[in-house]
Amino acid sequence: MMALISLISFLALYLGYRFYSGFLEKSYKVNPAEIMPSAEFNDKVDYVPTNKFVLLGHHFSSISGAGPIVGPIIAGIAFGWLPALLWIVLGTIFIGGLHDYSSLIISIRHKGKSIAEIANLYINKRTYKIFLVFIWLALMYVVAVFADITAFTFSREPAVSQISVLYILIAFASGISIYRYKVKLSFATIIALLVIFIGGVLSLKFSFLVLGKSSWIFILLIYCVLASVLPVWLLLQPRDYLSSYLLYVSVALGVIGLFFGNFNISYPFFRTFSSPQIGALFPFLFITIACGAVSGFHSLVASGTTSKQISNIKEGRFIGYGGMALEAVVALIALGAVMLIAEGSSAGKMPPAMIFASGLAKFSAVVGVSPETGKTFGLLVISAFMLTTLDTATRIARYIFQEIIGSWQKGHLLRISATLISIILPLILLTVSIKDASGNMIPCWKLVWPLFGITNQLLAALVLVIIYIWAKREKVGILRTILLPAGFMLIMTVWALFSKITQFASTQNYNFVFFTAVILLILSIWVIGESIVSVFRPSSKDSA
Repeated sequence: MMALISLISFLALYLGYRFYSGFLEKSYKVNPAEIMPSAEFNDKVDYVPTNKFVLLGHHFSSISGAGPIVGPIIAGIAFGWLPALLWIVLGTIFIGGLHDYSSLIISIRHKGKSIAEIANLYINKRTYKIFLVFIWLALMYVVAVFADITAFTFSREPAVSQISVLYILIAFASGISIYRYKVKLSFATIIALLVIFIGGVLSLKFSFLVLGKSSWIFILLIYCVLASVLPVWLLLQPRDYLSSYLLYVSVALGVIGLFFGNFNISYPFFRTFSSPQIGALFPFLFITIACGAVSGFHSLVASGTTSKQISNIKEGRFIGYGGMALEAVVALIALGAVMLIAEGSSAGKMPPAMIFASGLAKFSAVVGVSPETGKTFGLLVISAFMLTTLDTATRIARYIFQEIIGSWQKGHLLRISATLISIILPLILLTVSIKDASGNMIPCWKLVWPLFGITNQLLAALVLVIIYIWAKREKVGILRTILLPAGFMLIMTVWALFSKITQFASTQNYNFVFFTAVILLILSIWVIGESIVSVFRPSSKDSA
């Protein structure tokens, strides 16, 4: 049964990529002769023409994070696996793929500008500034959440931390060998992966990198600073590219396990319309599962780094829509781990990362991998996802802050200053003592995660509105195709945000999350209002 459900789901994703993304490509009149920002503004730091497979590795690794693992597991346990599965598959095909591919195309055609700068062109400067602040704050939450979870994992699993550090060192060496000494990509890749494999085997037997969570937090933030200011070819691009192979292996193991593991589905397909931990299925299913169906963060990656590296616009479909489809596969594998759990068992109460690692261990056993090795590999995969999101999010935050202050590409001092300012809020959140409503100490990510999910999905909704306005001005004949997903996401996210504010107010829990949620609601209503006015404003085509 699990194999049949998996086959139908993967086939649907393939058909979506094959036909729906092709329909979008044709509608956008994609021409391979178009000049790419990576060639026009090649500075060998941010704008760098890149092989499409390397860029897919960077893009896929960056957009994934822990979202396609954590979200589906939380929602699947709360509501049952069927609602989660339907949203992952249908959301990816008709909303997530549209959102990611369109964001990339728009940015390419506006010289690699961010989605916020495009809002400035098609709405107004006031909305542009609000949108910049909104995005910058959202990125702060991304850095804080994933740095907290990664630091916790590294402090508990020395083998995972050692392999992750090895990845970074090998990435430096690979970047230098490929771009400085012109070593062939295939040869450099084989050598790098071989060294990483040997290092991984040794790390499983000999653990020496034992540090506490606080130490790892500072190390990770230093890494984020380096990833933000160094040339993209030296660290960010090769590390994400090499990490993508780790992610591809996990996908392969998951798919093999789903198809050939002969596992029985133990968890119920539907549990409830309202979860005490999450809330009602409508709207919180669509907020809890962000990455893996649709995610606003993807537009920041597509318009922040990917559009500055793509070599041909025809590759946008492969990287943008294809990367989203790959992430959906990861989400389905995570959901498969939920299907293996017996309802009411203690396994269902484990943290999402452990549920995924345990599930991947069972899937890996199908090809003869020991359960302990499979579990460690699962935790390594999650850490790789989060590290790639951390470095990309920090770099994009640097771009956004430079836009806020009105300076762009004016030397190393500006890059370093913008990066350091961008990690101040995450540093504060990660080092202060945080308590819940009952006065109990909690980690940073537990406080920020609900707000992160809503902010991320609200960003996706606002980006879809901007895509609609662009399509209307450019006379792209698929307005309803864009308007329906935009309307749906706006309704779900504003509904969820209002519900969360009401929940906090009813318990008089006026904390950081409450006040930030109120600010986000006001900003979102403002942007929506400005966008509606822009839709009905007489068209005068702006240039970029």
